[in-house]
Amino acid sequence: MVLQGGLLTRREEPVPLKSISVTLSIREFVAGVSATLNYKNEEEVPLETFFVFPMDDDSAVYSFEAEMDGEKIKAELKEKAKAHSIYESAISNRRQAFLLEEDKYSKDVFCCSVGNLNPGSNVALTLKYVQELPLEADGALRYVLPAVLNPRYRGSGSFEDSCLDMKTPVVPLEDLPYTLSMVATISSQHGIEKVQSNCAFSPTKYLGEDKTSAQVSLADGHKFDRDVELLIYYSEVHTPTVAVEMGQPRDNSDGFMKDPSAMVCFYPNIPETQSPVVSGEFIFLMDRSGSMQSPISKQVNSQLRIEAAKETLILLLKSLPMGCYFNIYGFGSSYEAFFPNSVKYTQQTMEEALRRVKLMQANLGGTEILTPLQIIYRQPPVEGHPLQLFVFTDGEVADTFNIINEVKRNRLRHRCFSFGIGEGASTSLIKGIARVAGGTSEFITGKDRMQSKALRALKYALQPAVEDVSVTWELPAKLSAKMLSPEQTVLYKGQRLIVYALLSGTMPPAEATGEVYLKYTFQGKSFDNRVTFSLQPKPDDNFTIHRLAAKSFLHAKDMGFRDTPANDKKDVLKISIDCGVISSQTAFVAVSKNSNKPVQGPLACRDIPRPVLLGAASVMPKCCSGAPPRSVCLRGVSLATRTNHYKGLDKAHTFGHRLKKMCMVLEEPSLQMEGACCPTQSTNLETHCTVFGENHLVQLISLQNADGSWCLDENLAGILGKSLEDLQAAVPVKDASSLSWATVLAVVWLHSNAMQMKGEWELLEKKARDWIHIHAASIMQELVKAAIALIKSSVDPAIFGI
Repeated sequence: MVLQGGLLTRREEPVPLKSISVTLSIREFVAGVSATLNYKNEEEVPLETFFVFPMDDDSAVYSFEAEMDGEKIKAELKEKAKAHSIYESAISNRRQAFLLEEDKYSKDVFCCSVGNLNPGSNVALTLKYVQELPLEADGALRYVLPAVLNPRYRGSGSFEDSCLDMKTPVVPLEDLPYTLSMVATISSQHGIEKVQSNCAFSPTKYLGEDKTSAQVSLADGHKFDRDVELLIYYSEVHTPTVAVEMGQPRDNSDGFMKDPSAMVCFYPNIPETQSPVVSGEFIFLMDRSGSMQSPISKQVNSQLRIEAAKETLILLLKSLPMGCYFNIYGFGSSYEAFFPNSVKYTQQTMEEALRRVKLMQANLGGTEILTPLQIIYRQPPVEGHPLQLFVFTDGEVADTFNIINEVKRNRLRHRCFSFGIGEGASTSLIKGIARVAGGTSEFITGKDRMQSKALRALKYALQPAVEDVSVTWELPAKLSAKMLSPEQTVLYKGQRLIVYALLSGTMPPAEATGEVYLKYTFQGKSFDNRVTFSLQPKPDDNFTIHRLAAKSFLHAKDMGFRDTPANDKKDVLKISIDCGVISSQTAFVAVSKNSNKPVQGPLACRDIPRPVLLGAASVMPKCCSGAPPRSVCLRGVSLATRTNHYKGLDKAHTFGHRLKKMCMVLEEPSLQMEGACCPTQSTNLETHCTVFGENHLVQLISLQNADGSWCLDENLAGILGKSLEDLQAAVPVKDASSLSWATVLAVVWLHSNAMQMKGEWELLEKKARDWIHIHAASIMQELVKAAIALIKSSVDPAIFGI
């Protein structure tokens, strides 16, 4: 529907935001982003507009500019209350003004306010930020432009002045009235192998024969149905580096920007360990809110989040070491624990957990994670078994700071590994809880498999601890380094470590060099990684390293607008303003300098809509089917408070899916069977396949015993494509244990049929091989040879250590 050339929301109000254009520059593993919001007022009255949008938690936003009717205005970063006062005063005095701020409850949600936009006026608002790019397991650098902002569940808490509470109209994708364009330039001295994306992009265009520079652009028509993700593969990514950036000296200044800054990138050479795996207490906290019934992505046949979570739990259960302790919690508006306290990992407890996992549904309402976290932390520790917490959620939580602070208060007694499931998961929550508790964070979107990322985190959790971590600098006389990054206490094999420092004192001649050492102790032995670097700082107009260093500092100190301690609040405010990097305590504000032309007429409020991405708009409450009620306000009068419509959304969403029978109903009154060779095992093949469909890998894994062995039964025979009689007749050694024969067959099948998913099963396969070496070492060679022949496999017997 069109009115005066403008696109409309469902309430038939023109939307002034017309387009978003993004320019992305990636140099090595740092991204610089410039995003421009283009507005036009096609109404006959002046407007005040609000746009709420997502931003990656690691982004250091350092610039906000406006260009309107030929006038350019650079916003200033002010203390948040002062910025609001300046903005409100300007609007009340009919002057054009702009405000950019971080939400008070989450670092990854921003609001842009545009005040007194004259009829017929065009305005372009440009914000700039820099961020480190995380390294994936396959060596790819991952950049994500968040385009999806899901509703955040609020429960019964008070969230006054939240961006999402005040300004969150939603419309279907096809009604979204603005477009997104993006051009990305990538450069690396190591050479660019390839660039991949989850969205339609132009073919990679190399800008030189040496393939050290390339350009790609987002195809027209992006529908905001997914975040825009780029995976960049360089020829070499594991080279330690040090970059030194020139400071910005000012008269009589002793601020953050004065001295040169250094960014050090280590790839620690942590050796492989052959010692027994470290045991522990493993607690899995699983989101069972209604939104977990949505698909992981908008791709055809995308797996439901809850089903992917159940498969992941089965893999984790089968991969746990004997002798450890474990428990599983599900949470929504309420929570449920599988066991009153963590239990020892045995065949019986594993089977009971497996039974309950298969019955698990996304039926617990909203997303309230704080209470189960507090319950977990109140449980007495299991002596000699350090706590390892795994959190799985689609991240639709509002008050992230309270949750992060709860995890931080308990950081000394556990490590936390977090997983964001689906588009729009809160990066502030997922990254924050892992960061403060020495774990890792992962995001599962598009074609990603949650299982492989969860198993990678479990491998980290099973690693022996790296201790006595320190960073030491060797610099010329009269030059010293002040560390800005939080003290590193946990290191994992294969991970990258980035640290920042300020170099103060007298800089030496251009040919001078310095050295920096990463030192640590591992299993009683001392190790160090060292890098030699030039002490000649390089200029950068954007002061990228300084601002990344400031963001690293803010991550450690900034715990939210209300929750940051008073002493830290002073440091956060000082660093934020000195470096120009936005924080919970600051906001960008710009006011037109043209005071001779006050805006005429009453001021109307307009909220920029965002798309509905809940999988089934038809089950949303009526109040959410279009934009929430708006108000038209005259200045002098405070902004009307918007009503929160999302408290019941998860419950309605789940109920609607249940009515439509879109979720899989799992009815298994018993998971015990009459069996000859095993302790209790899964039910008959028909029920087993009903639960797991045609996924033979998950079927096989679910059959494994806690000690690593398999039973010789109809279920295993069905997966192998044989009859049970054929398997029994093919045993090559008289009186050989049926458990030994079945376990060898299962391991051979894994290597023959599921190598592309080895990262998901290698821990449980190692447990199986260890079991074979203990129980069938004398006949292992005969069993392996016969299994390879029976399955008609080309697997090398050497995988068994033969």
